[in-house]
Amino acid sequence: MSVEMLYEKDVTTNYLQGKKIAFIGYGAQGHAQANNLRDSGYDAIVGVRPGKSFDAAKTDGFEVYTPAEAARQADWIQMLTPDEVMSDVYKESVEPNLEEGNVLGFSHGFNVYYKEIVAPKNVDVVMMAPKGPGNLCRRTYKEGFGVPALYGYDQDFSGHAEDLSKEFAKGNGAARAGLLKTTFREETEEDLFGEQNVLMGGVTALIETGFQVLTEAGYSPQLAYFEVEHEMKLICDLIYEGGFNKMYQDCSNTSEYGSYVVGPKVVGAESKQAMKDALTRIQDGSFAKEFMADYRNGFKDLYKMRERSAHSQLSEVGAELRAHMPFVNDADKYSTPTAE
Repeated sequence: MSVEMLYEKDVTTNYLQGKKIAFIGYGAQGHAQANNLRDSGYDAIVGVRPGKSFDAAKTDGFEVYTPAEAARQADWIQMLTPDEVMSDVYKESVEPNLEEGNVLGFSHGFNVYYKEIVAPKNVDVVMMAPKGPGNLCRRTYKEGFGVPALYGYDQDFSGHAEDLSKEFAKGNGAARAGLLKTTFREETEEDLFGEQNVLMGGVTALIETGFQVLTEAGYSPQLAYFEVEHEMKLICDLIYEGGFNKMYQDCSNTSEYGSYVVGPKVVGAESKQAMKDALTRIQDGSFAKEFMADYRNGFKDLYKMRERSAHSQLSEVGAELRAHMPFVNDADKYSTPTAE
Protein backbone atom coordinates (compact mmCIF):
# COMPACT_ATOMS: atom_id res chain seq x y z
CA MET A 1 0.00 0.00 0.00
CA SER A 2 1.51 3.29 -1.10
CA VAL A 3 1.64 6.20 1.36
CA GLU A 4 1.73 9.86 0.33
CA MET A 5 4.92 11.75 1.15
CA LEU A 6 4.44 15.18 2.72
CA TYR A 7 6.88 18.09 2.63
CA GLU A 8 7.18 21.52 4.28
CA LYS A 9 4.57 23.11 2.02
CA ASP A 10 2.04 20.48 3.17
CA VAL A 11 2.35 21.29 6.90
CA THR A 12 0.38 24.51 7.32
CA THR A 13 -1.27 24.28 10.76
CA ASN A 14 0.13 26.03 13.82
CA TYR A 15 -1.02 24.08 16.90
CA LEU A 16 2.53 23.59 18.24
CA GLN A 17 3.31 27.30 18.52
CA GLY A 18 3.40 28.54 22.10
CA LYS A 19 3.85 25.13 23.69
CA LYS A 20 6.73 24.46 26.07
CA ILE A 21 8.45 21.25 24.97
CA ALA A 22 10.36 19.11 27.48
CA PHE A 23 12.87 16.68 26.05
CA ILE A 24 13.25 13.81 28.51
CA GLY A 25 16.72 12.52 27.72
CA TYR A 26 19.67 14.29 26.10
CA GLY A 27 21.45 11.50 24.27
CA ALA A 28 21.84 11.34 20.49
CA GLN A 29 18.16 11.93 19.62
CA GLY A 30 17.45 14.16 22.61
CA HIS A 31 20.35 16.44 21.76
CA ALA A 32 19.38 16.61 18.09
CA GLN A 33 15.67 17.16 18.55
CA ALA A 34 16.00 19.69 21.37
CA ASN A 35 18.46 21.81 19.40
CA ASN A 36 16.53 21.49 16.14
CA LEU A 37 13.20 22.48 17.71
CA ARG A 38 14.82 25.39 19.56
CA ASP A 39 16.47 26.59 16.36
CA SER A 40 13.05 26.39 14.69
CA GLY A 41 11.76 28.91 17.22
CA TYR A 42 10.09 26.68 19.81
CA ASP A 43 10.40 26.86 23.60
CA ALA A 44 12.53 23.82 24.48
CA ILE A 45 13.72 22.64 27.90
CA VAL A 46 15.55 19.45 28.90
CA GLY A 47 14.77 16.94 31.64
CA VAL A 48 17.59 14.57 32.66
CA ARG A 49 19.21 13.23 35.79
CA PRO A 50 22.40 14.89 37.06
CA GLY A 51 25.42 13.71 35.09
CA LYS A 52 27.13 14.15 31.74
CA SER A 53 23.93 14.68 29.78
CA PHE A 54 22.69 17.25 32.30
CA ASP A 55 25.98 19.14 32.02
CA ALA A 56 25.98 18.89 28.21
CA ALA A 57 22.48 20.37 27.96
CA LYS A 58 23.51 23.19 30.30
CA THR A 59 26.58 23.89 28.18
CA ASP A 60 24.34 24.03 25.09
CA GLY A 61 22.33 26.79 26.74
CA PHE A 62 19.17 24.93 27.76
CA GLU A 63 17.19 25.30 30.94
CA VAL A 64 17.76 21.86 32.48
CA TYR A 65 15.64 20.21 35.16
CA THR A 66 14.99 16.81 36.61
CA PRO A 67 12.64 14.76 34.40
CA ALA A 68 9.81 15.30 36.90
CA GLU A 69 10.21 19.09 37.01
CA ALA A 70 10.57 19.34 33.23
CA ALA A 71 7.40 17.29 32.77
CA ARG A 72 5.56 19.48 35.30
CA GLN A 73 6.45 22.65 33.39
CA ALA A 74 5.83 21.39 29.87
CA ASP A 75 2.87 21.23 27.54
CA TRP A 76 4.62 18.61 25.38
CA ILE A 77 6.77 15.85 26.92
CA GLN A 78 9.00 14.16 24.34
CA MET A 79 10.22 10.78 25.67
CA LEU A 80 13.74 10.09 24.38
CA THR A 81 15.31 7.73 26.92
CA PRO A 82 16.34 4.18 25.90
CA ASP A 83 13.40 1.80 25.41
CA GLU A 84 14.22 -0.38 28.40
CA VAL A 85 14.23 2.44 30.99
CA MET A 86 11.50 4.59 29.45
CA SER A 87 8.56 3.05 31.32
CA ASP A 88 10.33 3.49 34.67
CA VAL A 89 11.12 7.14 33.90
CA TYR A 90 7.55 7.68 32.76
CA LYS A 91 5.96 6.12 35.85
CA GLU A 92 8.30 7.82 38.31
CA SER A 93 8.66 11.29 36.78
CA VAL A 94 6.21 11.96 33.97
CA GLU A 95 2.90 10.29 34.77
CA PRO A 96 2.43 12.08 38.13
CA ASN A 97 2.95 15.43 36.39
CA LEU A 98 0.73 15.01 33.34
CA GLU A 99 -2.13 17.45 32.99
CA GLU A 100 -5.21 17.32 30.79
CA GLY A 101 -4.39 18.46 27.28
CA ASN A 102 -0.68 17.68 27.47
CA VAL A 103 1.05 16.02 24.53
CA LEU A 104 3.10 12.89 25.13
CA GLY A 105 5.57 12.41 22.29
CA PHE A 106 7.69 9.45 21.22
CA SER A 107 10.27 8.70 18.53
CA HIS A 108 9.75 4.93 18.70
CA GLY A 109 6.49 3.11 19.39
CA PHE A 110 7.94 0.28 21.49
CA ASN A 111 6.69 1.27 24.94
CA VAL A 112 3.24 2.38 23.84
CA TYR A 113 2.60 -0.53 21.48
CA TYR A 114 3.69 -3.16 24.01
CA LYS A 115 1.81 -1.33 26.80
CA GLU A 116 4.85 -0.67 28.95
CA ILE A 117 3.43 2.86 28.98
CA VAL A 118 -0.34 3.39 29.12
CA ALA A 119 -1.17 7.09 28.93
CA PRO A 120 -4.27 8.62 30.51
CA LYS A 121 -7.14 9.29 28.12
CA ASN A 122 -6.98 13.08 28.48
CA VAL A 123 -3.65 13.61 26.65
CA ASP A 124 -2.51 13.33 23.04
CA VAL A 125 -0.04 10.52 22.29
CA VAL A 126 1.96 11.24 19.14
CA MET A 127 5.04 10.07 17.27
CA MET A 128 7.83 11.66 15.25
CA ALA A 129 10.35 8.98 14.31
CA PRO A 130 13.36 10.19 12.28
CA LYS A 131 14.74 7.65 9.83
CA GLY A 132 18.31 8.33 10.84
CA PRO A 133 20.55 8.63 13.92
CA GLY A 134 20.54 11.76 16.06
CA ASN A 135 23.89 13.10 14.90
CA LEU A 136 22.71 12.94 11.28
CA CYS A 137 19.41 14.65 12.18
CA ARG A 138 21.33 17.52 13.76
CA ARG A 139 24.00 17.83 11.08
CA THR A 140 21.57 17.81 8.16
CA TYR A 141 19.30 20.32 9.93
CA LYS A 142 22.21 22.74 10.32
CA GLU A 143 23.05 22.23 6.64
CA GLY A 144 19.53 23.36 5.75
CA PHE A 145 18.16 19.92 5.04
CA GLY A 146 17.04 17.02 7.26
CA VAL A 147 16.33 13.30 7.39
CA PRO A 148 12.91 11.83 6.52
CA ALA A 149 10.61 10.96 9.41
CA LEU A 150 7.49 8.99 10.23
CA TYR A 151 4.62 10.76 11.97
CA GLY A 152 1.39 9.60 13.55
CA TYR A 153 -0.60 9.32 16.75
CA ASP A 154 -1.99 6.68 19.08
CA GLN A 155 -4.40 8.90 20.99
CA ASP A 156 -6.13 12.09 19.84
CA PHE A 157 -7.62 13.92 22.83
CA SER A 158 -7.28 17.41 21.39
CA GLY A 159 -8.53 16.60 17.91
CA HIS A 160 -5.23 17.91 16.51
CA ALA A 161 -2.82 15.06 17.31
CA GLU A 162 -1.95 14.33 13.68
CA ASP A 163 -1.25 17.98 12.93
CA LEU A 164 0.87 18.26 16.08
CA SER A 165 3.01 15.31 15.04
CA LYS A 166 3.52 16.80 11.57
CA GLU A 167 4.43 20.21 13.00
CA PHE A 168 6.94 18.64 15.39
CA ALA A 169 8.50 16.73 12.48
CA LYS A 170 8.69 19.94 10.47
CA GLY A 171 10.39 21.69 13.39
CA ASN A 172 12.95 18.89 13.43
CA GLY A 173 13.76 19.55 9.77
CA ALA A 174 12.26 16.28 8.60
CA ALA A 175 9.64 17.83 6.30
CA ARG A 176 12.49 19.14 4.15
CA ALA A 177 13.26 15.51 3.27
CA GLY A 178 9.78 13.99 3.49
CA LEU A 179 7.19 12.76 6.01
CA LEU A 180 5.33 9.44 5.97
CA LYS A 181 2.23 8.74 8.04
CA THR A 182 2.35 5.61 10.19
CA THR A 183 0.90 4.00 13.32
CA PHE A 184 2.64 3.03 16.55
CA ARG A 185 2.13 -0.63 15.66
CA GLU A 186 3.50 -0.32 12.13
CA GLU A 187 6.53 1.76 13.13
CA THR A 188 7.43 -0.58 16.00
CA GLU A 189 7.09 -3.80 14.04
CA GLU A 190 8.89 -2.57 10.93
CA ASP A 191 11.66 -0.89 12.91
CA LEU A 192 12.40 -3.98 15.01
CA PHE A 193 12.19 -6.21 11.94
CA GLY A 194 14.62 -4.07 9.97
CA GLU A 195 17.13 -3.88 12.83
CA GLN A 196 17.07 -7.58 13.58
CA ASN A 197 16.92 -9.08 10.12
CA VAL A 198 18.67 -6.65 7.78
CA LEU A 199 20.30 -3.48 9.09
CA MET A 200 22.07 -4.90 12.14
CA GLY A 201 21.40 -8.58 12.83
CA GLY A 202 21.38 -9.67 9.20
CA VAL A 203 24.35 -7.57 8.09
CA THR A 204 26.58 -8.43 11.05
CA ALA A 205 25.79 -12.14 10.81
CA LEU A 206 26.50 -12.08 7.08
CA ILE A 207 29.84 -10.33 7.61
CA GLU A 208 30.83 -12.64 10.48
CA THR A 209 29.92 -15.78 8.52
CA GLY A 210 31.79 -14.60 5.42
CA PHE A 211 34.84 -13.86 7.58
CA GLN A 212 34.68 -17.33 9.12
CA VAL A 213 34.36 -19.08 5.75
CA LEU A 214 37.39 -17.27 4.34
CA THR A 215 39.65 -17.71 7.38
CA GLU A 216 38.66 -21.37 7.81
CA ALA A 217 39.63 -21.88 4.16
CA GLY A 218 43.12 -20.54 4.91
CA TYR A 219 42.83 -16.92 3.79
CA SER A 220 44.44 -14.32 6.05
CA PRO A 221 42.17 -12.60 8.61
CA GLN A 222 43.35 -9.21 7.35
CA LEU A 223 42.38 -9.98 3.76
CA ALA A 224 39.05 -11.41 4.92
CA TYR A 225 38.31 -8.29 6.98
CA PHE A 226 38.91 -5.96 4.05
CA GLU A 227 36.82 -8.12 1.76
CA VAL A 228 33.70 -8.64 3.89
CA GLU A 229 33.60 -5.71 6.36
CA HIS A 230 35.69 -2.79 5.14
CA GLU A 231 34.18 -2.78 1.66
CA MET A 232 30.64 -3.09 3.03
CA LYS A 233 30.46 0.67 3.59
CA LEU A 234 31.55 1.37 0.03
CA ILE A 235 28.81 -0.85 -1.37
CA CYS A 236 26.18 0.54 1.01
CA ASP A 237 27.13 4.10 0.07
CA LEU A 238 26.45 3.32 -3.58
CA ILE A 239 23.08 1.76 -2.74
CA TYR A 240 22.22 4.77 -0.54
CA GLU A 241 23.08 7.17 -3.36
CA GLY A 242 21.29 5.45 -6.22
CA GLY A 243 19.82 2.08 -5.29
CA PHE A 244 20.92 -1.28 -6.63
CA ASN A 245 21.22 0.15 -10.16
CA LYS A 246 23.96 2.60 -9.20
CA MET A 247 25.77 -0.04 -7.17
CA TYR A 248 25.79 -2.48 -10.08
CA GLN A 249 26.72 0.26 -12.54
CA ASP A 250 29.76 1.23 -10.47
CA CYS A 251 30.95 -2.36 -9.97
CA SER A 252 32.27 -4.94 -12.43
CA ASN A 253 30.16 -7.18 -14.65
CA THR A 254 31.82 -10.13 -12.91
CA SER A 255 30.62 -9.01 -9.48
CA GLU A 256 27.15 -8.18 -10.77
CA TYR A 257 26.73 -11.57 -12.46
CA GLY A 258 28.00 -13.38 -9.36
CA SER A 259 25.66 -11.48 -7.08
CA TYR A 260 22.61 -12.47 -9.13
CA VAL A 261 23.63 -16.13 -9.19
CA VAL A 262 24.93 -16.62 -5.64
CA GLY A 263 23.10 -14.03 -3.52
CA PRO A 264 19.68 -15.77 -3.58
CA LYS A 265 21.37 -19.03 -2.54
CA VAL A 266 23.03 -17.43 0.49
CA VAL A 267 19.91 -15.52 1.54
CA GLY A 268 17.31 -18.00 0.31
CA ALA A 269 14.22 -19.83 1.51
CA GLU A 270 15.68 -20.72 4.90
CA SER A 271 16.66 -17.10 5.59
CA LYS A 272 13.26 -15.86 4.46
CA GLN A 273 11.53 -18.27 6.84
CA ALA A 274 13.78 -17.12 9.68
CA MET A 275 12.76 -13.53 8.91
CA LYS A 276 9.07 -14.52 8.96
CA ASP A 277 9.57 -16.24 12.32
CA ALA A 278 11.30 -13.12 13.67
CA LEU A 279 8.43 -10.93 12.44
CA THR A 280 5.92 -13.20 14.19
CA ARG A 281 7.82 -12.87 17.47
CA ILE A 282 7.78 -9.09 17.07
CA GLN A 283 4.06 -9.03 16.24
CA ASP A 284 2.96 -11.27 19.11
CA GLY A 285 5.14 -9.49 21.68
CA SER A 286 7.51 -12.41 22.37
CA PHE A 287 10.63 -10.41 21.48
CA ALA A 288 9.59 -7.44 23.63
CA LYS A 289 8.93 -9.71 26.63
CA GLU A 290 12.30 -11.42 26.18
CA PHE A 291 14.14 -8.11 25.86
CA MET A 292 12.48 -6.48 28.87
CA ALA A 293 12.97 -9.63 30.96
CA ASP A 294 16.69 -9.54 30.20
CA TYR A 295 16.83 -5.85 31.13
CA ARG A 296 15.09 -6.53 34.45
CA ASN A 297 17.55 -9.36 35.04
CA GLY A 298 20.49 -6.97 34.74
CA PHE A 299 20.96 -7.46 30.97
CA LYS A 300 22.92 -10.66 31.66
CA ASP A 301 22.28 -12.07 28.18
CA LEU A 302 22.91 -8.77 26.39
CA TYR A 303 26.21 -8.15 28.16
CA LYS A 304 27.35 -11.71 27.53
CA MET A 305 26.59 -11.45 23.81
CA ARG A 306 28.16 -7.98 23.64
CA GLU A 307 31.34 -9.28 25.27
CA ARG A 308 31.52 -12.21 22.88
CA SER A 309 31.11 -9.92 19.87
CA ALA A 310 33.70 -7.43 21.12
CA HIS A 311 36.35 -10.14 21.46
CA SER A 312 35.72 -12.10 18.28
CA GLN A 313 38.60 -12.51 15.86
CA LEU A 314 36.83 -10.27 13.36
CA SER A 315 36.45 -7.46 15.93
CA GLU A 316 40.07 -7.69 17.04
CA VAL A 317 41.48 -7.80 13.51
CA GLY A 318 39.24 -4.92 12.48
CA ALA A 319 40.31 -2.75 15.43
CA GLU A 320 43.98 -3.39 14.63
CA LEU A 321 43.57 -2.45 10.97
CA ARG A 322 41.42 0.61 11.64
CA ALA A 323 44.10 1.94 13.99
CA HIS A 324 46.22 2.55 10.87
CA MET A 325 43.39 4.32 9.03
CA PRO A 326 42.98 7.76 10.66
CA PHE A 327 40.11 8.62 8.31
CA VAL A 328 37.98 5.97 10.03
CA ASN A 329 36.16 6.75 13.28
CA ASP A 330 36.61 3.50 15.17
CA ALA A 331 33.41 2.58 17.01
CA ASP A 332 35.55 0.92 19.68
CA LYS A 333 36.33 4.42 20.99
CA TYR A 334 32.72 5.12 21.88
CA SER A 335 31.20 4.11 25.20
CA THR A 336 27.87 2.40 25.68
CA PRO A 337 24.99 4.93 25.61
CA THR A 338 23.57 5.81 29.01
CA ALA A 339 19.96 6.10 30.07
CA GLU A 340 20.25 9.87 29.90
